[in-house]
Amino acid sequence: MSIPASRTAFQKGGYPGSALTVRQTLAPGGNYTRQVVSYQSGDLRINALLTVPRGTPPKGGWPAIVFNHGYIPPNVYRTTERYVAYQDAFARAGFVTLKSDYRGHGSSQGEALGGYYAPGYTTDVMNALASLKRDPRVNAARIGMWGHSMGGFLTLRAMVIDRSVKAGVIWAGVVGDYDQLMTSWTRRAPVPASIPQRVLDLRKRAVEQYGTPSSNPTFWNTLSANTYLKDLGGPIQLHIGTNDEEVPVAFHTALAAQLRPLGKLGGNYVYPGDNHNLSGNLRAALNRSVQFFRDRL
Repeated sequence: MSIPASRTAFQKGGYPGSALTVRQTLAPGGNYTRQVVSYQSGDLRINALLTVPRGTPPKGGWPAIVFNHGYIPPNVYRTTERYVAYQDAFARAGFVTLKSDYRGHGSSQGEALGGYYAPGYTTDVMNALASLKRDPRVNAARIGMWGHSMGGFLTLRAMVIDRSVKAGVIWAGVVGDYDQLMTSWTRRAPVPASIPQRVLDLRKRAVEQYGTPSSNPTFWNTLSANTYLKDLGGPIQLHIGTNDEEVPVAFHTALAAQLRPLGKLGGNYVYPGDNHNLSGNLRAALNRSVQFFRDRL
């Protein structure tokens, strides 16, 4: 899980991705195609939803966005459900988008162990990024990331591992450091009953072996992307609603305060009374996110 170990793996070619293999062609969007594709993440086949703009691409290829979804019970997750309006907004704006079904989700191979105390989802995101870079339709120098909730956690990690990601947008992100995750993650909604006990036990086992973030900060800081924000290759735009029942606004506020002096804060939007999905300000948040990527990619 450590960022230094992930960087070493990245530098040694440990997240090579693969060519995108078409598994199913879906009904197209307004000005783009939609396909279920797969790519390799280590020994696992990971499925994803790919959108590609129609028409003549710009010189060098289309800009692209790795799209990292939040927590959905893996056993009920479906590639073509949820996040449809979100992904559609970026696809209509002329970006290639790739939304991964992390391991153990839908028809993807592997075991779903969550994103916070196991490295698998980060590995899948890194290989999704590498697969987009390899695609001849994509401009590898114009790739960004969008993440919601747990996907924001994964976005932040990927961006400090691979500095080639030029911009990120995080909505309602789990973006606290590990001390915040363990001691300050107060939720107005109950912990989802769909999370298996074996996943919940990962944190307990880690604390038993390594201590808490307060007793062993050196160890836990190496796992936290927040420790390495100065290494970001581009800015991050943040969005959250004040009535978010899943993720504390304090996570958002703390990250914004860390990013600002580094010149890495690409916008800080707090929506009064809105929820975890920004349902009340969806169009405004999407428009701001799309414009940010247009300006930065």
